[in-house]
Amino acid sequence: MTLGRDERLLFATRAVRMFGYGLASVVLVLYLAALGLPNPAIGLLLTLTLLGDAAISLWLTTHADRVGRRRVLFAGALLMCLAGVGFASTSALPVLILAATIGVISPSGNEVGPFLAVEQAALSQTIADRARTRVFAWFNLTGSFATATGALVGGGVAGALIAAGRAPVDAYRVVIVIYAFLGLLLAALFWRVSPRVEVAEPPDASIARRLGLHRSRGVIARLSAIFALDAFGGGLVVQSLVAYWFHLRFGADVALLGAVFFVANLLAGISALAATRIADRIGLVRTMVFTHLPSNILLAMVPLMPTLPLAVIVLLARFSISQMDVPTRQSYTMSVVDPDERSAAAGVTGIARSLGASVSPLLAAPLFGVASLAALPFLLAGALKIGYDVALYRGFRSIRPEHERADSTDRPAP
Repeated sequence: MTLGRDERLLFATRAVRMFGYGLASVVLVLYLAALGLPNPAIGLLLTLTLLGDAAISLWLTTHADRVGRRRVLFAGALLMCLAGVGFASTSALPVLILAATIGVISPSGNEVGPFLAVEQAALSQTIADRARTRVFAWFNLTGSFATATGALVGGGVAGALIAAGRAPVDAYRVVIVIYAFLGLLLAALFWRVSPRVEVAEPPDASIARRLGLHRSRGVIARLSAIFALDAFGGGLVVQSLVAYWFHLRFGADVALLGAVFFVANLLAGISALAATRIADRIGLVRTMVFTHLPSNILLAMVPLMPTLPLAVIVLLARFSISQMDVPTRQSYTMSVVDPDERSAAAGVTGIARSLGASVSPLLAAPLFGVASLAALPFLLAGALKIGYDVALYRGFRSIRPEHERADSTDRPAP
């Protein structure tokens, strides 16, 4: 796979950002708890983080093709820095709420903010359609490896500082400060991306008022609805809350949690590569569904495990197949819209996922604090995500991307 300068820069920005998300996700809930916030307040903060991200990202992504993709990416990086500064500078709940709402920080270690939608559109602008799924798979692998490394470093730094005698809250704050500096580095990298990633003919203002969509509004609305269902289920078990559950249930320390999520994200990234070959054989929609179903069954089994090693093994097994639907989902979305809708389409579906996930931590965080209810978020998440798989297959198996239709036409008749 040969990439040009802009593609390499976008891969680098993905790596820096996801390293930061992984770094913060392992300690974020532990940090908020160490500040003395009760579980309901922590759930509220996580929800506001995702709601604020959704609102700001909706405007940025639906206007990106008109006002400039590079400008939007640069603005998002500054919001990432703002979130880190806000969380690290105070324990006052109103300031934390403001930083959570306006800034960009990931409680789950997964992608948030306007970045991924605009980067997908930018990459689709510069690569061939047939190469899109493969490039997106490597793009996601880069992100997963970076998230894994960030989780390992975040847990390791905090654990080392605590072992050296620092108070836990101060150790966790150091990690959040590093996150803020990574936002500045990200802004510097986006500044170097060339105009080649911009859309050739920007849409007019009237299209921007329709969320940047025209021909594809119907299919994007339907995709957004079921993506929101999947994200709502996933939001019940974001990485920060799962780390908190392992800490409460088994007494796992932060260094061990960093190592667990390092391996988990490595496995997730490798699984995304396998999706390319499967999609070439059975199609994007079938790949999304048939690989996602078993991962959701494994997710529901995690809290049923009686020991820490067994729970970790099941979690890692789930991660080893959980991300096969990601590059295929992204490629499918890009393939069913026009080029001047790509930032908006990725943005709208991404915002739907953010909105779906935003309410979940508010519901899940109090449950994790009650031993008899701590398994419920895992079980609900598995059931809801299985419902998403069924809805996706029934609604979209007949809507095939152009390159899949062309491939089937080119094959000789049996």
